[in-house]
Amino acid sequence: MSADVAVDLGAGRSVRGLRADGVAVFRGVPYAAAPVGAGRFEEPRPAAWSGEWDARACGPTAPQGRTDVPGLPDLSVLVGPGWLPGAEYLTVDVWTPDPGAGGLPVMVFVHGGSFTGGTGSAPGYDGSGFARDGVVLVTLNYRVGVPGFLRLPGAPDNRGLRDQILALGWVRDHVARFGGDPENVTVFGESAGALSVGALLAAAPAGLVRRAISQSGGASHALTPAQADRVTAAVAGQLGVPATVAAFAGLPDEALVEAVAHVSASGLDLAVDGVRDPLMGLSRFGPVVDGELLTGQPVEAVRAGAADGVDLLVGANRDEMNLYLVALPSPPVTEPMLRAAAARLHPGAQELIDAYRAAGRGVTPGEVLSALGTDYMFAVPTARLAEAHADRPGGTWRYEFAWRSPAADGRLGACHGVELPFVFGLVGRIDTGVLGIPGTDPDVLALAGATHAAWVAFARDGDPGWPRFTADRPAVRRLDVAGSLTLAADGPERALWRGVR
Repeated sequence: MSADVAVDLGAGRSVRGLRADGVAVFRGVPYAAAPVGAGRFEEPRPAAWSGEWDARACGPTAPQGRTDVPGLPDLSVLVGPGWLPGAEYLTVDVWTPDPGAGGLPVMVFVHGGSFTGGTGSAPGYDGSGFARDGVVLVTLNYRVGVPGFLRLPGAPDNRGLRDQILALGWVRDHVARFGGDPENVTVFGESAGALSVGALLAAAPAGLVRRAISQSGGASHALTPAQADRVTAAVAGQLGVPATVAAFAGLPDEALVEAVAHVSASGLDLAVDGVRDPLMGLSRFGPVVDGELLTGQPVEAVRAGAADGVDLLVGANRDEMNLYLVALPSPPVTEPMLRAAAARLHPGAQELIDAYRAAGRGVTPGEVLSALGTDYMFAVPTARLAEAHADRPGGTWRYEFAWRSPAADGRLGACHGVELPFVFGLVGRIDTGVLGIPGTDPDVLALAGATHAAWVAFARDGDPGWPRFTADRPAVRRLDVAGSLTLAADGPERALWRGVR
């Protein structure tokens, strides 16, 4: 049974949510004004409403493509239902054990979705498990695709990132009314959400974040202005309009979503002026070096002290790219395809391929390509971020999630996103879809409990339960049913990426 529960936000505002099983949930609470018309391409503004907001059901999501596409696997646990139309989609969802409590640790989750989709209301981000363990859990929506990340003359860059910063400001100002401590906020995210966390370490005003967790991301993925301009030209060409705010403001959201889908599937090459595509073709949209929020790659800002005093937990999954090469429809990888892909990522393609095979990182072309992509996009940037922060004020911890899903005859492995139900304490509680996580296996349930507990402990005390990662002792926790601590997580094959950008 559930019952209504209300929270007074002050200034004539309140929100009405639902309490059930010892957890109060508030859905779809606006933190920013609805981005409509030309406002889709403007700086976000705080929400202006009064009275009581009905927060008992999920709100709309950012304009994006469908997720229930026939012939594709069910990824709703990771990205949600797709586009649920409605103007008021710049919102937060809040889970709390007790709005009347005080001083509870706060965690703010930034969802993934290639910067073109996703929602904080996806079933895989249910915050009840965190709330039951004494955490106020907040998820947020932000602008994606063209409104969020297209570089458009006359509009501020990185609008989706600006949304995230405004949402963190809303948390600072209001989370105490939900029982949370605004001085103890951990921002965390996965995939594009983890890349967002990396960017926030460089761009967010001091004091908004006490701790940060990057799951399968890093801080080396910002587009150069020239790369972003190439995307802008492609989108404008697809739409048949000039690349101006005035021209884009008159277009419906449906047209912008269709243009994102077309450009994303077009094979657009973002290798510009000798700079490789930092997103490896997985997305054409993302944060850009704008000279304001981001003056360079975020990892360099962290190295220079932008995240001093912020505790940082970073990690990646062992077989990230298997989500794309095994779970999603893709043609069989041949040796020529492997060599061509390696050449786009590294100047010594054959040396790289040989090193990965020698290190036991794959035999078939598909296996080797998955290992290369995993390291280029996720593992190596994660290591760079850990190294950049290790000698700065604020602790650094690193992990590798290595549990292998039995899905696809065991070929899915420790793929991209598979750690999320473990982190949120949802293994055995929800259908994990394509991830294929058995919900009754005692070893898997034990790993889920330990993983979730580590995230809670980090948010509460700044210590996930294993030694810090330092320059002279680069400790990495291997998260698996037989977990271990290692000082040699990065084999010789990963050393070949040093100096490659």
